[in-house]
Amino acid sequence: MRRTEQLQGLRMLKLKDVLGGWEAGRLSQLEAAEVLGMSERTFRRWSRRFEEDGEDGLIDRRIGRRSGRAVPDAAAEEVEQLYRERYRGFTVKHFHEYLKATHGFAWGYTWTKTFLQGRGLIPKAPRRGAHRRRRPRRPMVGMMLHQDASRHEWLEGQAPLDLVITMDDATSALYSAILVPEEGTMSSFLSLAETIAGHGLFCSLYTDRGSHYFDTPKAGGKVAKGPSTQVGRALAQLGIEHIAAYSPQARGRCERVFRTLQDRLPKDLNLAGITTIEAANRYLEDTYLATHNARFADAPAEQGSAFVPVSEAQCRDVLAIQEERTVAPDNTVAWKRQRLQIPPHPARAHFVRAKVRVHEYPDGELAIFHGPRCLVRWRPDDSPQSDQPLLLRRSPLAAPQEAAETVIHSFHNGKKTNQAVNSLAT
Repeated sequence: MRRTEQLQGLRMLKLKDVLGGWEAGRLSQLEAAEVLGMSERTFRRWSRRFEEDGEDGLIDRRIGRRSGRAVPDAAAEEVEQLYRERYRGFTVKHFHEYLKATHGFAWGYTWTKTFLQGRGLIPKAPRRGAHRRRRPRRPMVGMMLHQDASRHEWLEGQAPLDLVITMDDATSALYSAILVPEEGTMSSFLSLAETIAGHGLFCSLYTDRGSHYFDTPKAGGKVAKGPSTQVGRALAQLGIEHIAAYSPQARGRCERVFRTLQDRLPKDLNLAGITTIEAANRYLEDTYLATHNARFADAPAEQGSAFVPVSEAQCRDVLAIQEERTVAPDNTVAWKRQRLQIPPHPARAHFVRAKVRVHEYPDGELAIFHGPRCLVRWRPDDSPQSDQPLLLRRSPLAAPQEAAETVIHSFHNGKKTNQAVNSLAT
């Protein structure tokens, strides 16, 4: 028996009992109306219906009649067809948003959920577990950011990829989301660079204890003190506190965001016909992040911002892999099975046996520094930077007895020319 019919039966019994008391003179009309929780005028109307039609007069005539605000059968069938053929697997909220935005659906979310559950298209949500107290959010944006990655089949029919996100603790707004084959130091630098370029320097970064974030001497133990990785070194140079999480529950906000992303993002990418990492990253930056933040970001507890504006140039050389090298007798530096040639420089005759730093940037660019001075840069395509006065090139790692290429800079008729000559390595 439906709940509405049960309530109707109970209501009829109560009406009959109170009407009997009124007819017997035990209750006045006002007292009877108060017992039933209605006005005296309504009680008189029910009493007349009972006198004229008996028990049938007490039946609510709305039962069994179709509501004027009900969803038409044709629209309901269209909703079911759309879910089966185009939006299969979407959550109710995600599906309902597309119904309103794309198909002009004007009815509420509750009807959509009840309808899909009634047709057996989605299961009812399991009962929630015990109540747990959440860690309070930081009150102001920029006070603490989270960075994490999730491996998932983000592009339909392709191998799993890592999605690296940077999120504000105060609002759960995503500042950066990047798809990469595998997370690591460079993906962290890319996400941090996007965040800092768009908002500025922040106070602290909360991450797991991955090897590109921290050095953990004992598996599952505490992280080593001081910056021991490239990411840790960069954060220390930028004055950003690096906080390690010691349990999955400590990163619960990121885990919940990833559940939402894993459910919605692959479907959105599939609907948009996106099949490559490059196109997916453009879609994330240009379209998805703004939509996601408008839908899921919360308002901060306090107004204002803890972000500190900073120029991209100030952070570019910090958010890069930095390693020290000793210059060889032929003024070259070994780097990943290559020889990087240092050209003549006005600061000194040569750099043999000098300590230099090689910088590798997230976009693939390379540079060599001697102290604060940049000696040379290379673009990812091996071409020299336009603002550099010398032509530079990367050469394969050569054996000591092989010739090494050097670059000679000369001037002819007031114009710069670059002439390469071969000389034996000393």
